[in-house]
Amino acid sequence: MILISDSGSTKAEWVILSDTGVRERLFTAGINPFYQDSDDIIHLLKHEFSSSHSKFDAIYFYGAGCTNQEKGEIVKSALLQCFDANKIDIGSDLLAAAHSLCIDKQGIACILGTGSNSCFYDGQKITEQISPLGFILGDEGSGAVLGKKLIGDILKKQLPLCLIEDFFKTYPVTTAEILENVYKKPFPSRYLAGFTLFLSKNIHFPEIAAIVIDGFREFVTRNLLQYKAIKQSPVNFTGSIGFHFETQLRKVMGEADLMVGKIEQAPMNGLIAYHQMKLKK
Repeated sequence: MILISDSGSTKAEWVILSDTGVRERLFTAGINPFYQDSDDIIHLLKHEFSSSHSKFDAIYFYGAGCTNQEKGEIVKSALLQCFDANKIDIGSDLLAAAHSLCIDKQGIACILGTGSNSCFYDGQKITEQISPLGFILGDEGSGAVLGKKLIGDILKKQLPLCLIEDFFKTYPVTTAEILENVYKKPFPSRYLAGFTLFLSKNIHFPEIAAIVIDGFREFVTRNLLQYKAIKQSPVNFTGSIGFHFETQLRKVMGEADLMVGKIEQAPMNGLIAYHQMKLKK
């Protein structure tokens, strides 16, 4: 019996998998070692991991922020104290996307969620990656960046008055409260990405559609077009932003003459397929 976790900055999905199939699914708040130390993660798991199972043959944890050995060790240390496991593998959320979307085939795997990322996967491993750089320097097309653009346009009155008024009816916040959440409180990317619901609700306004389309164009230009094999490889997407704004995403991909593969809301179903394949080998 193995435990698989896919964790973004906002939430984590956990699946207990045996050779006969899925035994249990559950959710916790997200785990990100850039913002949490081992003690924080242990506290979260003790309060939110609701399964009675704690012994596993292996744990496969894929997470945002698990981009190097040092950050991976923070998560691994916490998991070792919470579970009894013979093996613990820590991988990035990008590796989760590649395993989920491509399984054992060559392709481009992308994340368009709270953050954004991309890589070229050769069917076994990631061989090329354009650094996402985070929501301040990069993360083009992500929920955080789209939310940042929306908030900037609202506060600088760059959108029609009806949209500005509707925004403050939907979110009764002050400018000071927004700035406090963005510049002083933890998880600013998560906070900004929360406003993409407003984009989805108002996507029929051309000004709102333009925010999303321009964000996706930047993702294509600054990330996808850097890959040497981009014209010969299917481009696959996972994440809530790509999934909920699929119409706009397909439009931008068509403009760039790029081949769209899968567009999935979350990677877990693909991860289950990937690890079931591994269990059978």
